[in-house]
Amino acid sequence: MTDDTNPKLDPDPKSNTEKDPDDWVSGGDPMTGAQASYLKTLSEEMDLPDAFEPGLDKAEASRRIDELKGRLSAPG
Repeated sequence: MTDDTNPKLDPDPKSNTEKDPDDWVSGGDPMTGAQASYLKTLSEEMDLPDAFEPGLDKAEASRRIDELKGRLSAPG
């Protein structure tokens, strides 16, 4: 008997594409250019200049981006 499900289309259990940044193999690498640009833009838009630091690693940049995005989408 074969399993005809495609885990890329119907992941079960949930897909591993959304890992906690602490679990990333490359989380300690320097943040990417895209992360730096996005984080800088978010921090400027929200008037939170301290949210951006040039020396962040990928994991910390991701956490800060998620936090700022959450603040933007929060009601009130």
